[in-house]
Amino acid sequence: MNFPGRAVLLLPLALLVSPAGAAPAVIAPVVAQPAAAEAPAPAAPSAVSSSIVITLGATGDFDRKTVNYGCEGDVDHLAVDYINAAPNYLALLPLDGSTLLFNTVLAASGAKYAAGKYVWWNKGTEASLYDLTQGPNAKPVLTCSELNETP
Repeated sequence: MNFPGRAVLLLPLALLVSPAGAAPAVIAPVVAQPAAAEAPAPAAPSAVSSSIVITLGATGDFDRKTVNYGCEGDVDHLAVDYINAAPNYLALLPLDGSTLLFNTVLAASGAKYAAGKYVWWNKGTEASLYDLTQGPNAKPVLTCSELNETP
């Protein structure tokens, strides 16, 4: 999907893209307010929901693409959202029960993203997830191939 100008993506993580020259990236909690005539619904005792909005000073249109991977390791399927909003290139990976936000880092080849202890590295239709706490020469914890969903 290609989005011109300013847009909001509604995900567990909402991404707000602003035109060039806008304020730098801001992270702020999003609080849903009930309508004035409505009484607030009681919260489920074990359910907690939260969102954040990240504002990026994008220089133009942005693109969001979901890529489905078949993997070998602890996970057999992974749906990764790639968000390209120059100069920001992000990947959203569902790991360990939550969605992690990965940002691009320098790579000799392919596209390499980092978040906390993880590195997600894709080259063509192949991708690997590394756990940096396992050492610099450790094998990937996931090895994935893009699924061809063409009928």
